[in-house]
Amino acid sequence: MRFGRFLAVVACATLLAACAGTPTPPAGEMAGTPTALESGPKKDPLNTLNSTGRAGTLSGSSVVNVDQSSVDWLRGPSTDIWDRIRRGFAMPDLEGTLVDDRTQWYAARPDYMERMVSRSSRYLYHIVEELERRKMPTELALLPFVESAFNPQAESTAKAAGMWQFIPSTGKTYNLKQNMFRDERRDVLASTDAALDYLQRLYDMFGDWQLALAAYNWGEGAVSRAIARNQARGLPTDYASLTMPTETRYYVPKLQAVKNIIANPAAYGVKLPEIPDHPYFVTVTTSRDIDVALAAKLANMPLDEFKALNPSFNRPVILGAANPQILLPFENAERFQYNLNTFRGGLSSWTAVTVDSRERVESLAARLNVDVDTLREINRIPKGMRLKAGSTVMIPRTERHDQDISASLVDTAMLAVEPDVPDAKRVVVRAGRKDTVASVAHRYGVSVKQVQSWNKLSGGKLVSGQSLVLMLRPNSPAAARAERSERDEDEASAKGAAHGKSGGKAQTVAKSEKSEKVEKSSRDGKGTKAEPRKRAVVEATPHNATSKSSGKPAAPAKSAARESKSTPAPSTKAKANHAR
Repeated sequence: MRFGRFLAVVACATLLAACAGTPTPPAGEMAGTPTALESGPKKDPLNTLNSTGRAGTLSGSSVVNVDQSSVDWLRGPSTDIWDRIRRGFAMPDLEGTLVDDRTQWYAARPDYMERMVSRSSRYLYHIVEELERRKMPTELALLPFVESAFNPQAESTAKAAGMWQFIPSTGKTYNLKQNMFRDERRDVLASTDAALDYLQRLYDMFGDWQLALAAYNWGEGAVSRAIARNQARGLPTDYASLTMPTETRYYVPKLQAVKNIIANPAAYGVKLPEIPDHPYFVTVTTSRDIDVALAAKLANMPLDEFKALNPSFNRPVILGAANPQILLPFENAERFQYNLNTFRGGLSSWTAVTVDSRERVESLAARLNVDVDTLREINRIPKGMRLKAGSTVMIPRTERHDQDISASLVDTAMLAVEPDVPDAKRVVVRAGRKDTVASVAHRYGVSVKQVQSWNKLSGGKLVSGQSLVLMLRPNSPAAARAERSERDEDEASAKGAAHGKSGGKAQTVAKSEKSEKVEKSSRDGKGTKAEPRKRAVVEATPHNATSKSSGKPAAPAKSAARESKSTPAPSTKAKANHAR
């Protein structure tokens, strides 16, 4: 068992704490075995090992050394993390049919619960430690169950990522680095800090945890406006009294449902696996580039398990210049340190170069003598696209290029591409009523991926009248067709304006009238259908779910994780907006 192996590591560390010099193989291993690699000269690969979850410090010596003060919990009664979470419950319970519905849904799906809980076992201790340190309710440790089913690789259609589901703009607001090498929205430590900072800020703003959670899902601006509407009508302003999209209306009930099951699993026929109340992982830092696959091998871990603890690395190499924090289970940390210190050979298979001018991938591959398909795959460059000037690309190491990626590229490296069309002409077309990305691509003789790339689209659906940028060859039939279409639209718009029937104004008036009807229906208590569930990235105000162009609430959000998608949506089209 993990608990027993951890005790063995502590005992071994205590006995060997004074050792120095030649690394000692981990207990039960001899040099020459697959996990204790052939000894050789050290390559300064390791700086320090630090425990995470405030449970002590592992020294940078060749063996693990656990400070005795960090393991005082071993001397007390053994408990699991669920007891600790229950003791920290501090939010008022939410009751009602929505809570009952979600509680029964989770309880009726033990396999789904088991998968979520299994994933959570890696992260719960660290989250609970942080919540207790901040004196925040431990119910918040259960929020990733609702957000991502505790999947740190989860990504939504609005590009919200990680187990706490940050969109890019909010991630930047909370100092989560996002570059070609690393995305800290997926980083277990950094994203947890950012999420708890954000939740505390929302609680300070609204003075109520249920409203703070609604704002985390819907956006603080949307919640503030909902409160203002109720205040203007003399209505209560608590969570249950606000008019909100369906996803947000079900959001807190979902968390309450998980809380109910964790609080009394036997009452719902659920058996929770025991999760020991001690840290699952420690952090390791390295000053040398190292391949992700090699790091997993040196730690004697399956690659998918290594990535589950270290999901923020965007490329197959971990950059030493970035001072990375590599998370490893306790029992693997000593083994990793020994194997890394005694490893003979190169640690990284990759380096990076920057192009001075725009260049085709094929010409760069020929110039560097590397495989063009490898170059495209490792840098995720679609076919039909070329590199813009200043782009940084990863390449396999060769005798000519055999150095670690420099510190100057760690935060500034970028990869930008453009259509690989000689002297391409930029034209704008509008989608017809039945158009899709595929139909537009076929009409103008380009690929679906190109249309998606030029317009930053992820799906294939279009809205009638939606503007699309196309890069077409000058004087080609497709370019001529696009220009005719643009001319026809301009003429139609001019004729409409001459008769006082400008299309744009007519649409604005229609939307205004529709908004008035919706508002009136809401006041009359009749209710309306909310917009379809879509998640929008808010650029101007990261935490405010308000569209820059209209000032109205942004499009609602889609669920993030594959596991989360298995949760059936309530029988209504109303969905919530997720402003993170």
